[in-house]
Amino acid sequence: MQNIFKVIRMAKQFHKFIYLISFIILLMTALELVSPYILKLIVDQIEIQIKTGQGEIQKLYLYVGLMFGASILGIFFEAVNQRIGDYTTARMGKYLTEAFYQKIFTLPQKYFDSQISGKIINLLGRGIVSLQDFLGAATNFIVPAFIRSIFIFIVLGFYSPFVALLSFLAFPFYIYVSHISTKKWAERQVKKNEIEDVTRGRIQEVISNIRLVKSFNTQKSEWELVSKKMGESVKIYDKQSMLYQLLNFLRNFGLEFGVLIVMLIVFRNTFNGVFSIGVMVLILQYLNQIRRPLFAMSFILERIKQAEAGSQAYFEIMALESTETMPKKLLSPRFDHPNISFSHVSFEYQESERVLKDITFDLPKNETVALVGHSGAGKTTLINLILKFYDPTGGKITMNGEDYVNLSHQDIRSHISLVFQEHELFSTTIFDNVAYGKAGVTEAQVKQALQQANAYDFVMKFPHKLKEKIGERGVRLSGGQKQRIQIARAILADKPILILDEATSSLDAKSEKLVQDALEILMKNRLVIIIAHRFSTIQDADKILVLEHGKIVDSGAPGDLAKRKGIYSELLQYQIQGNQKLLEKYELS
Repeated sequence: MQNIFKVIRMAKQFHKFIYLISFIILLMTALELVSPYILKLIVDQIEIQIKTGQGEIQKLYLYVGLMFGASILGIFFEAVNQRIGDYTTARMGKYLTEAFYQKIFTLPQKYFDSQISGKIINLLGRGIVSLQDFLGAATNFIVPAFIRSIFIFIVLGFYSPFVALLSFLAFPFYIYVSHISTKKWAERQVKKNEIEDVTRGRIQEVISNIRLVKSFNTQKSEWELVSKKMGESVKIYDKQSMLYQLLNFLRNFGLEFGVLIVMLIVFRNTFNGVFSIGVMVLILQYLNQIRRPLFAMSFILERIKQAEAGSQAYFEIMALESTETMPKKLLSPRFDHPNISFSHVSFEYQESERVLKDITFDLPKNETVALVGHSGAGKTTLINLILKFYDPTGGKITMNGEDYVNLSHQDIRSHISLVFQEHELFSTTIFDNVAYGKAGVTEAQVKQALQQANAYDFVMKFPHKLKEKIGERGVRLSGGQKQRIQIARAILADKPILILDEATSSLDAKSEKLVQDALEILMKNRLVIIIAHRFSTIQDADKILVLEHGKIVDSGAPGDLAKRKGIYSELLQYQIQGNQKLLEKYELS
């Protein structure tokens, strides 16, 4: 029940609607319970007329009118209740989604490094649906079931305490069996949810990498993997269903047997003249209505367990420690020309050896600095620290002398533009992608940025030009086109620090030339940090930092490093030798 109480606490702003729904349901329940009594009065009038001829037809018509009026009022209140319920449920779903989405933005980067995006989305969907279902069940069944039960027992006790006692005994038996049923169901549901999360996450990964899957002809193995997982889920469901149906039969059989005994007692008392026919009709109707609160309580127990199981992962994510805050607005850079300094910085991931070890260096303003080293040397980790995706486990990072600890994530990132190796684009229009993160952008500004990025000509060839949708991760664009769209975005952002993460590594020679020309415009009057394996992209850098095994083992100007023995000159020689072999092969040297 702890997750249910969390929802109730989270939903304070909706309590007034829940109270209103509860009040309307109370009125509906009262009307439903009044109708059997009015029917008793109608039967009494008919019985009086049959026995004595003293029945009053006007009263009969009045009672029929009252019963009809109660029915119409019940229909009206039900429509009002459903509308308020829909209104509340929709907004509750919106609120829970917004709370989850906001929480996602505040989680540390390490969480996303270990999770599949499809799984996160599935957790959100299932959590919201299960909680909405519970809220709907709670408002529509808890109040009427409680009120109906109390009223029925009072009326039955007035006419026959023994009948009321026998009817009451059905409740603990039915609820106990329902509790066992829902408990066993929920235990298996948690495992079933885990399987479905993994399965849906894998499906999303496959869809995202569909070209890879098809090119390696692994469609069948991917299908078999999902089929196997879904088979495991179905087996769990079969066990759930089998036990549920057995217990459901047991509780319903017990209920019907109990009702039969009570009905026999009522029929016997009526036969012996203890009850009038009107009283018999009244009691039988209330006996029939006893099923409804019992079914409602069973339904509520099931919804509680489903909500507990379905929302478990939702609340586990909501309980994670937030390391960032949601920015209220887009921030402007605090420093016009910032510099960055690392002082004895170390970093290690959880349960792993240290990735960066006692690193110290300065990145002066308006300077181009390249990070060079073998794969795994720590270059990307260093960039993540600059972006404050991670916090150092030792040492200090400063921007313009101000400690990173005292600067918010938003403050730091407001100074930085990125051009990624992976094409970080949305499936929306070219205009939206170039203007991303920049408020109040005009079409003329976007066109100017595209021109500076050598992207204007190919964009204008699209049928919808700036409004052309580029597909997921820019799938409709070539590699060079994607990079130039990213560069246009960085140009328009106009931030004082630029990070280039292998920005030309996957391009052909012509595309690389176009991108390199665009980068030269972008890099002017900024602090530029480059990760590159192609030395042609860093030949004009002011300084090279050489990393190896998490340490800076060398630094200096490209020309100086090329002349002395070390990792830089070694990697440079490999590239030169590769190019020389190519020239010799085609007799161009």
